[in-house]
Amino acid sequence: MNSQRSIGWGVVATGNIAHSVTGDLQLLENSRVAAVSSRERARAEAFAKEFGIDQAYDDVDALIDDDAVDVVYVATPHAQHSAIVRSALEAGKAVLCEKSFTTTLADTEKLVALARERGVFCMEAMWTRFNPLIVKVRELVADGRIGEVRSVSAELGMIGPDDPHHRLWDPALGGGALLDVGVYPVAFAQMLLGTPAEVRVTGSLTARGVDAEAGLMLSWPGGARAHLEASLVSPVPGGAVILGTEGRIEIPPRFHSPALIRYVHTPARGVEEPELHDADREGRGYVPMLRAVAQAVREGRTECAQMPLSDTIDVMRILDEALRSLGVQYPDPAPMS
Repeated sequence: MNSQRSIGWGVVATGNIAHSVTGDLQLLENSRVAAVSSRERARAEAFAKEFGIDQAYDDVDALIDDDAVDVVYVATPHAQHSAIVRSALEAGKAVLCEKSFTTTLADTEKLVALARERGVFCMEAMWTRFNPLIVKVRELVADGRIGEVRSVSAELGMIGPDDPHHRLWDPALGGGALLDVGVYPVAFAQMLLGTPAEVRVTGSLTARGVDAEAGLMLSWPGGARAHLEASLVSPVPGGAVILGTEGRIEIPPRFHSPALIRYVHTPARGVEEPELHDADREGRGYVPMLRAVAQAVREGRTECAQMPLSDTIDVMRILDEALRSLGVQYPDPAPMS
């Protein structure tokens, strides 16, 4: 494969996250945004004009069929992910899909199986994994700088919109705290400790039956644990702490896109030795992830080592169990848009 060839991207949806990611795509070397789709042609055309995109569609299938599109980036509400990802994979197009990947474990497993069967690149857009400081966190942990990880705490949340019809409150669109913000702390804990042996959850539901907030306690054989919070009703600061037998790593808010981390070595006797690490952000912070995806596609790889599909399944398994424990039941997925 040509390791420098230009990659054409197709952006599905025109909401806030699509705007942010498309802006970062324009900072990416050897990549171009070839097409955008929306349910409303006027919105697709306005988006295309804003970013200088050649093709605007009101039909997802038309975007997928466009020969100029190498990678389909899916930025629709959660409940629409499954149908769009399936169509793209069946067409042999690489996929980068926003998190949470789907609304259920069963759907996630089916899409992963399809991607592997077809040999097509597919990844959940967990940009946190590619942040230079999160890469540094993983290096510190892997090198034993804090000893054995015994505890992880992470939180993320916000006060949701007043509009009761907003997608965050709509069960038909996969609304709720866990799928929207809870995926970040769950994925963070899974990244560090793997698949937990037990998932316990408490929380509250809205009148429409989606989770407004959730607190999770994950546990692993040997006693390691994670305390996680997700909320759409509280202004959660968004920090994270990793505690080990020989030190800790503190990530100030917001941990899912950090500008600073603090590593502290805690010897058995003696003074703590803090060490600060910072890094500049490329664009809005999505560039490292987008660069990794483009390079994987150029090289003919079907997964990214930083965010493999097995991790997407593990994270969705945790979310699925937590949602079921809270009593959240989503209706049949919404159609493609």
